[in-house]
Amino acid sequence: MISYIKGTLVACQPTNAIIENSSGMGMHIEISLQTYEVIKSMKEVQLYTHLHFKKDGQVVSGIELYGFYEQSEKTMFELLILVSGIGTNTARLMLSAMRSDEIRGAILTDNEAKISSIKGIGPKTAKRLILELKDKMLKMDDGTAIEVSSNNKLSDDALIALSSLGFQKNTVLKALATVEKNYPEVNKVEDIIKHALKIL
Repeated sequence: MISYIKGTLVACQPTNAIIENSSGMGMHIEISLQTYEVIKSMKEVQLYTHLHFKKDGQVVSGIELYGFYEQSEKTMFELLILVSGIGTNTARLMLSAMRSDEIRGAILTDNEAKISSIKGIGPKTAKRLILELKDKMLKMDDGTAIEVSSNNKLSDDALIALSSLGFQKNTVLKALATVEKNYPEVNKVEDIIKHALKIL
């Protein structure tokens, strides 16, 4: 996967940017207003990235690359898209309306009204978001997730990757539990994903 991209900012709009890397390749990257406000006047930038596979049923119909100036914003984005009913566009909209620390604060304080004030987020989605992410928010320090063990970290990374492919969270969690039970020796996220894909 692409962890980050570094290069010359060729063009920048509130929703996307084009960055040319050292090899002369121009990458089109989807961004939030939060990132736009920081990088719009820069010449050289580095963005942490999330590669998203768009799916039409079970068929991959496109690929999108999302970029974030802060690692904490990327972490929040990847947590948000794990919630049922919140896709990449909605997660980006949330991060355009609020900073990642504001979203975290609203989740930790059960502030449904603040979350549902974001366009596209209704009361039911806000409630579900708090329910599913509050425990994960409690494990965050300065926007970076803190995991209890390396196995948990590998499973979380695999969950994010498989969810980005369009698989339902509950289905992925069951598959990962089966992999952990049947293949306890696996210690690479790539191998966990391969085993899980055979089950999904």
